[in-house]
Amino acid sequence: MTIDKKLWGTSPDGKEIYLYTLTNASGASVQLCSVGAAIVSINVPDAAGKLADVIIGYPNPLDYFADGPCSGKVPGRYANRIAKGRFTLDGVEYTLPINNGPNHLHGGPNGFQNQVWDSRIEGDAVEFTYFSEDGEAGYPGNLKAVAHYTWADDNSLKLILTAQADKPTVVNLTNHVYFNLDGEASGSVLNHKLQLNASQWLPTDETLIPLGAPEDVAGTPMDFVEAKEIGRDIKAVFPALKIGKGYDNCFLIDGATPGQLSEAAQLWGAKSGRHLTVLTTQPAVQIYTGNWLKGCPVGKGGRAYEDYDAVAIECQHCPDSPNKPDYPSTELRPGEVYQEAIIWAFSVND
Repeated sequence: MTIDKKLWGTSPDGKEIYLYTLTNASGASVQLCSVGAAIVSINVPDAAGKLADVIIGYPNPLDYFADGPCSGKVPGRYANRIAKGRFTLDGVEYTLPINNGPNHLHGGPNGFQNQVWDSRIEGDAVEFTYFSEDGEAGYPGNLKAVAHYTWADDNSLKLILTAQADKPTVVNLTNHVYFNLDGEASGSVLNHKLQLNASQWLPTDETLIPLGAPEDVAGTPMDFVEAKEIGRDIKAVFPALKIGKGYDNCFLIDGATPGQLSEAAQLWGAKSGRHLTVLTTQPAVQIYTGNWLKGCPVGKGGRAYEDYDAVAIECQHCPDSPNKPDYPSTELRPGEVYQEAIIWAFSVND
């Protein structure tokens, strides 16, 4: 394993942005940058052994600030949505910025994804750290978040997310990377096959806030228990698909156990023979089919992305959990350590 570090640019407020390239024994590589602890590229072989970049992203580091898709970055302090930008913890109500319809999304407009994280090479890993001050975006407590990435010779990328705080708070971290296993500039992923280890999902209101109890996916377009093309049912007459202009929904991972890895998803490229398995300790996975990618910064290959050109598989806790006591808790208290893991394992079809 080799890790190369270089200065990639400077943020609008003068902070240095670093780009790290991790290359394994076979020549497959991952690039990471300090804007939002982002995954910038993943170059892995297809069935014929040809390397290609399988995630969307941008050639200019400044384009990673405030991009609509949150491409490849770690959003926070709370990934996904909190209804009306409000939650109550220990009897105190906290108010957060509204930046997605009537709701708070991904920590607000100045969330972790739009910050330059401290970074360093740590052995065979790259580690990013962000310190979120008490009251930042309305959240209580000083919080230290760490994103620790390792890239293995078997073409698996592992991310360990940890956080600690000095006051009771809420936290939900993930990585918002988007995949196109045929190559980042190859067009639609609606012909990719997706399989989810999830027999239940969370219906939402028209603003994508969960209504409450999960429902079975069986008999609905939300059913990915058996692998199917992403686009097979995406135009079905179904409320969730109309609301999101495609899939933008949370699925509960079957058999998820805190602290233990479970399979969340599998994805197959339509033409390349590439295969992705996603494992996580998180209880849920948000599937977002890039329904609003059009108009985001031009991609690394010089091509403007269109809607549905990539799919995000976001392992996380459930949306609006601070307001849903029946969901797995996202509370973090002094002395506790938030720790979750995500593994993206790349291979080729048998």
